[in-house]
Amino acid sequence: MYVPFEELPEESRVWIYQSNRRLQPEELSQIETALQQFVENWAAHGKPLQASFEIRYDRFIVLAVDQEFNAATGCSIDASVHFIQELEKQFDIVLLDKMNVTYRLGDHIAHKSLIDFKKMVKDRAVSPHTIVFNNLVNTIEEYQNDWEVEASQSWHSRFF
Repeated sequence: MYVPFEELPEESRVWIYQSNRRLQPEELSQIETALQQFVENWAAHGKPLQASFEIRYDRFIVLAVDQEFNAATGCSIDASVHFIQELEKQFDIVLLDKMNVTYRLGDHIAHKSLIDFKKMVKDRAVSPHTIVFNNLVNTIEEYQNDWEVEASQSWHSRFF
């Protein structure tokens, strides 16, 4: 059951999928339609999930579920991963590879492999103050407060 993202409680669970490239306007429209349909029908053991989504910066898909209404279960989470895999195939994008880093360079959002990011740290092309996207956040509250942070404030800090 779809709920506007801003109406979900801060404790709602989130999953963030970053694309390896910026999504084009026509792709965004199709992806939003597919997300809307998926979220409308998303259920856990036959019980509807109160869920939502948003797409940020034409690159990040954020799924959210109000765990207090009905909790997402292994099967419902598997269904969401399968849905994301279908988006990957349909739009020739990578959303599930966690071995990539997305960060800001001024107003530009860059996406690099973890190996390339480590090399950039070594070459001082990025610093502990570089804004990174911490896709390991678990709740809407963390997403709002700790998603876009300096590298020194996230799991990326281990590379400095």
